[in-house]
Amino acid sequence: MMADPSLLRAQSDDILTRILKMDERDRRRVLHGLSKSQTAEFTKRWFGFENDGQRDPPGDWRIWLIQAGRGFGKTRAGAEWVSDVARRNSEARIALVAATIADGQRVMIEGPSGLIAVARAHEPVRWTASRRELAFASGASATLYSAEAGEGLRGPEHHFAWCDELAKWRRGDAAWDNLMMGMRLGDAPRVVVTTTPRVNAAMCRVLAIPGLARTLGRTRDNPHLPGAFVAAMLESYGGTRLGRQELGGEMLEDIEGALWTRALVERCRIGAEEIGKRVRVVIGVDPPATSTGDACGIVVAALLRDGRLAVVEDASVENPPPAVWAQAVAAAAARWGADRIVAESNMGGEMVENTLRQADCTLPVVPVHASVGKARRAEPVALAYERGRVVHAGAFAALEDELCGLQVGGGYAGPGRSPDRADACVWALAALLEGQKRGKAPGVRRV
Repeated sequence: MMADPSLLRAQSDDILTRILKMDERDRRRVLHGLSKSQTAEFTKRWFGFENDGQRDPPGDWRIWLIQAGRGFGKTRAGAEWVSDVARRNSEARIALVAATIADGQRVMIEGPSGLIAVARAHEPVRWTASRRELAFASGASATLYSAEAGEGLRGPEHHFAWCDELAKWRRGDAAWDNLMMGMRLGDAPRVVVTTTPRVNAAMCRVLAIPGLARTLGRTRDNPHLPGAFVAAMLESYGGTRLGRQELGGEMLEDIEGALWTRALVERCRIGAEEIGKRVRVVIGVDPPATSTGDACGIVVAALLRDGRLAVVEDASVENPPPAVWAQAVAAAAARWGADRIVAESNMGGEMVENTLRQADCTLPVVPVHASVGKARRAEPVALAYERGRVVHAGAFAALEDELCGLQVGGGYAGPGRSPDRADACVWALAALLEGQKRGKAPGVRRV
């Protein structure tokens, strides 16, 4: 006689719960005593092994967004969540929404972390491609929809939904609206969204939903990925827009009226080994105001032999006392063989120069005054980027975030209270541009 599946499930759950609470020695002893069927069940089991970002958030949420990098485990989290609600709700009607039907079948249904793969041995699922329907052992059912054909969601009602790769939905508005209007079965309809972030209409709509539960995650947060793969990806894409989006799970948006856009910065990026010999080097410094907790912006820029300007290092220091930022400037000058330092002098030009002298930095210090010169200098520098005259020799994520927050007219809408790194970058590049214009050593006029 076959054992009752519910009894087997209860026994398996109880064993797993006890194993997870054991110390390593007792856990090994119990694992060696499991039967073959129990071992197979244990190795496939999700509960207790998921990472924090894959676990249901607490509270009475309606929409749960898992916004994470590739390989984080978004698909597995979505599939396990759907499997669990189907297990607990025998009459559940579930919507599965992908960018296309082909994407949904390949990833959500038949993929290595899809619904068929995560089904428990005693809870088989049945996929009928012609009807786009997945039947669960409990009696619950799921239907696959395409965001490309959002009208297909007009009319059907659901208890639960899983939306995958929302950032790929080209006609996401209609699909999302029709889905949400049909989420009216049961006492507490819920939707899980799993996606690598990119800006599109559907993503913006979801992020604006009041009470949204959001989980953020990076590729490197998945301990089951091969270390060599993660290292290779970070080496190739770390700090770039693509890497921050696809590996870090960040959603990078352009700010209205910004002097720099993400695409512009990415277009100017080259490898650090491509800059060749440097003709001149200038260090821009934006010292922190007293007791504000701001960073000291320290950015190194070089004039290259082909006439282009290159940002070669962001050596900025967070919330440092004067002696620390002065030492950081001196060290950067020594590393790059700098010709001079251009420093914001709102705190007093002599004070900045005296602080640097105490750090044994003997380079000429040219002061600039941000109150009258920031917007005037930033706009020509941004134009030089547009014309391809400036490159970034590497990835400088924090600096680039601030550059993309500088606005026409001198406004700032980026991260942090002050664009210290961006200002330092502007001082250095403006000095080199003005030096090129005059055909002399780089510098800026005292103002």
